[in-house]
Amino acid sequence: MFDQIIQLDQNLFFAINQGLSNSFLDWLMPALRNRYFWTPLYLFIIIFLVKNYGKNGWLILLFSVFTFGLTDYFSSSIIKPTVQRLRPCNDPEIKNQVINRVSCGSGYSFPSAHAANHFGLATFLILLFYHKCRLILSIGLFWALSICFAQIYVGVHYPSDVIIGAMLGSMMGYIMASILLVNQFFKKWRSGN
Repeated sequence: MFDQIIQLDQNLFFAINQGLSNSFLDWLMPALRNRYFWTPLYLFIIIFLVKNYGKNGWLILLFSVFTFGLTDYFSSSIIKPTVQRLRPCNDPEIKNQVINRVSCGSGYSFPSAHAANHFGLATFLILLFYHKCRLILSIGLFWALSICFAQIYVGVHYPSDVIIGAMLGSMMGYIMASILLVNQFFKKWRSGN
């Protein structure tokens, strides 16, 4: 059964990495997983929060940093060294078939820290702002999913790596948002007052 799951994971990986290969995605996907590509979005979030919410905006930013730090720590420092799954681009059994669109890196694959970090932040922000702007659900999910898809397309993660990373990040984002929302101010915030 486990071998069948691994085979399915590899088949889905190759369907994306090779099967969807085209020049537009070859240009776009490496950019989407690059942290500098999203710098304007991060700056917008910082400015928006501080300008519109003052000291509470700073508190949201602090919790955002905690969310990112927790997801990164759990995925990169605890789970990856424990599981020690090779990246597809480093796996000796399949690496010659993988289309490498970015540097492979030497770290482990499972789970994807990119997926965990971005789903953590997306979930955190969605839970905080959904009652104020329902559009954040679509924007947050598109942002996180595009980064996850890019991780597979460029050849550095299997689909299961990003799925579990997304689940881990979503859980951390939920926990951090829940902690913040029990604060008296944020109870009023959530009620719309």
